[in-house]
Amino acid sequence: MRHFVVLVIICLAITSNVLAITKAGATAQSIETLEIKGAIVPVTADYINRGITIAEQNDSIVIILMDTPGGLGTAMEEICQRIGRSEVPVIVYVEPEGWAASAGTFITMAAHVAAMAPSSAIGAATPISGEGEELPETVKRKAINFYEAYIAALAKDRGHNVEWAKQAVREAASADGETALANNVIDILADDYQDLLNQLNGFTVNLTGDRQVTLDTDGSVTTAIPMNLAERFLLAISDSNVAYILLGLAMLGIFLELSNPGTIFPGVIGGILLLLALYSLSMLSAEWSGILLMVLACVLFLLETFVTSGGLLVAGGIASLIMGSMVLFSDHPAVFQINPWLIAGVAIIVSIFFVFVVSAIIRGHRRQPATGAEGLVNMLAVAKTDLNPAGVVFLHGENWNATSEGGKISHGDEVKITEVAGLKLKVKKSK
Repeated sequence: MRHFVVLVIICLAITSNVLAITKAGATAQSIETLEIKGAIVPVTADYINRGITIAEQNDSIVIILMDTPGGLGTAMEEICQRIGRSEVPVIVYVEPEGWAASAGTFITMAAHVAAMAPSSAIGAATPISGEGEELPETVKRKAINFYEAYIAALAKDRGHNVEWAKQAVREAASADGETALANNVIDILADDYQDLLNQLNGFTVNLTGDRQVTLDTDGSVTTAIPMNLAERFLLAISDSNVAYILLGLAMLGIFLELSNPGTIFPGVIGGILLLLALYSLSMLSAEWSGILLMVLACVLFLLETFVTSGGLLVAGGIASLIMGSMVLFSDHPAVFQINPWLIAGVAIIVSIFFVFVVSAIIRGHRRQPATGAEGLVNMLAVAKTDLNPAGVVFLHGENWNATSEGGKISHGDEVKITEVAGLKLKVKKSK
C-alpha cells in the first residue's frame, strides 16, 4: 500500500510538471490587422489578399479595421471571395464612428466574425446610380435581385439575420452597433480594440473544409500590415478627382508639346501623366464615352492654334470637356463622382488659358514679320542722294538702292520703305 501511494504521488508530480511545461510553452495566437479606409477599389482588394496570405503563412488571426462609405462591386466581391477561402479566421471590426456602408456591409457579412463599435453604422447597400438616384426600373430590379441573393447567402453562411441583410439591399436598411447586435446582424459589440480582443477569446469559428478553430487572443501579439508604398500610390491615384486632374494635366502637357514642337519637357510630363490617368480610369472603370469627349476637347483646343475660328473651336472644346467630365463616372456610386467645383474650376482655368492663347495667336497673325525682307517694310531710312526717281538711301548702317514712288526726294530727307523688290527698295517721303 505504501509503495502504491508513492507511485501515485510520483505520477501526479510528473503530470503536473508536464501540464506546467505545456502551459508555459503555449502562446496565444498572433493577430495581423488590416485597414479598409475610404472607398473600396481594386487596390484595396489586392491589399486585403496580400494581408490574408501573410496571415495564412504565419497562422495568424486577421482583423480588418473598417471605415468605408462603400465602393466598387467588383472589388467588394473579390474581398468577400478571398475571406471565404481563407485558411485563417478573418474578423471585421467597424471602428468607433466608422461606417460599413454599401460594399462594406457585404464584406462585414462575409467575415467569420462580424464586430462593431456602438457608435458605428452598417447598411444602406441598395444599388444606386452615380448621381445617388435610383436606377432605371429594369436595371434596378436586376441589380437588387442579384445583390439581395448574394448578401443573403453570405448572411446565411455566417448565421446572421438573412432578412435584415436583404432589407439592407432592397430597402437601404441601416443600423447602429447596438441595433445590429440585437437583430443578429453581427456577432460582437465592442467598445474598442482591446474589448474586441477580450470578447474574441474562446470564440469558435468555422473555416473552409468544415474546420473549427477556437480563438485564443489572451495575451496575443498584434502586428499591423499597412499598405506598401506601391499600394499607397495606386490607392492615391485610384480616386476619381485625382484621375480627372491627371487627365487634364496630361492633355495640357501634350497640347503644349504639339503646339510648340521641340519643347520636349511638356510632352514627356504629359505622356507620363496620361499613362497614370489611364491606369486610374481603368481601375475605376470609367466610361469610355467620357474619356473620348475629353480627348475631343484637347483636339479642338489644338486645332484652334492652327485654324483661327474666332474662339468657336475653344468654345466647343470647353463644352466637350465639361460633358466628358460629367459622363466619366456617371454610372458609379456617388462616392466616385467628380467634385462639381473641381469641374467648374478646371473649365474656368482652361477657358482663361485658351483666351490668352487664342489672343496671342490672332495678334501673331496680324503682326508684321520682324525679320527678313518683309521686316523692312514701313521702316524709316535717310536719302543719301537725290532720288529722281532712283538713288541711294541709308538704312541700318548700309546703303540701299531705292526708287521714289512720290516724286523727287532730296538728299537728307527721311523716307519710309513701302516695298522690297529683291535688293532694291521702294520709298516715299515719311512726311
